[in-house]
Order: sequence, then structure tokens, then C-alpha cells
Amino acid sequence: MTGDFDPGLLPPGLLDGYLRSAQGQIEHLASLADRLATDGKDPQALDAFRRESHRIRGSAGSYGFAEATRVAAEMEEAAKAWIAGDGAAAADRGVAALAFVERLRASFERRGSVPQLPEVFIIEDDTALIELLEYGLSSRGYTSRVLRNGRDALETLRTLATGDAHPLLLLDVDLPGLDGHSLFSMLQRERPGVFRVVFMTVHGGEDEQLRALEGGATDYLVKPVSLRVALEKIRRWVGR
Repeated sequence: MTGDFDPGLLPPGLLDGYLRSAQGQIEHLASLADRLATDGKDPQALDAFRRESHRIRGSAGSYGFAEATRVAAEMEEAAKAWIAGDGAAAADRGVAALAFVERLRASFERRGSVPQLPEVFIIEDDTALIELLEYGLSSRGYTSRVLRNGRDALETLRTLATGDAHPLLLLDVDLPGLDGHSLFSMLQRERPGVFRVVFMTVHGGEDEQLRALEGGATDYLVKPVSLRVALEKIRRWVGR
């Protein structure tokens, strides 16, 4: 995989789904390493170790994890050698396999392999407004990511690694898949305090605004929104 990889080109939630899948593959490889520690000649464990390594070798680099692809390639070649009776002695294969697995795990966790966490998520399906906000945010030096579907946004945000950061969500109410209020309520239950949420919607009634603010939203903007005003408020919300 080249350094030109741009995770922003991936459909919403796809990268997070892949990382969950890769974690399952790593755990499976770890269990196979345990089997090889018991019997380094176990033909089913050896073949499964080869096949699982081959799968990661073929996909990790496409998601920006070039080091994981390199490690998985070493694992696949080692497994082929073990199946042929070459390489590490049968008694040492479990230890070698486990060492491979830990290297693979680290290659996914390494900070440099993980795409930069956006400061602002635009959760909106209006293309014209998205383009305006992206232009404004970029001009002020902010990083952003667009999520156009409420269900996809939920799947992305509920598993997103944020560390100590608190990304800002500019959240529309009328979203396909899952409406903004439902999305907000689920995030408040599952990840309270992680995100700063600002509703940005045409629904400007007092009851609508109070519903969001009393539920824990940071603020509420009624469309149409002045870009200059929105950017000044974003500066205060983001803290720079």
C-alpha cells in the first residue's frame, strides 16, 4: 500500500468494520498458535494458520495497514514451510506463531497506522451544505469527515477510538437510516461525554431546541446557517 492512501475515500463505517473483523482474525490466529504449541504438526491448525494469514495479507494494505500486510506475508510463508516440514522445528512452532500474532496485533495498533481523528464530523445528507461546510472548515485548518446516513454514523461513532479527544458532531435531524435525535440518544447511552454534539437543522421550534439541549447537546443551530457564524462558533466549541 502506498502513502497515497486516504481513509476519507472509504464509505462511512467501512474502516471500523474492517478493524473489528481483523481483531476477530487475530484472535483466531492466537488460538491456532496455542494449538501449535500443543502439537506443532497439527495439519488442520497449520493450514488454518496459513489461510487466515493469507486473508489478512490480501486485505490489510488496502485499508492503510501496510505493516500488517508485511507481517501477514511472513506468517503465510512460515506456515507454508511448516506444512512442507521445513523452517522451525515442530516443538518451536507455537512460540514462533504466537510471536507473529503479537507483531500483527501491534501493526494494527501502531499510532502511525491509524488515520488521523477528524476534529469535526459533518453528519448531513445535503450535498450543497456539506460542500460549504467542508470548504469553510478546510479554510480554517480543521480536519473533517462526512457521514451521510444515520445508521452508518452510529456504527462508525460507537466504535471510534477517540482517546482523550472529544470530536465535534454537526448533526442534522432528518437523516436517512436513523434520525438525528435517535442517533444522539444512542450515543449518549453508549458513549456518554465522548462527543460534543451540535444539532444543525431546519427544525427551529423551542420544543425541538430544548429537547436537544436538555438531552446534553452542546448547542443548536437553525438552518439556514451563516457560514461565518458557524465557523466562529466551531472555533469556540473545538477550542482553537
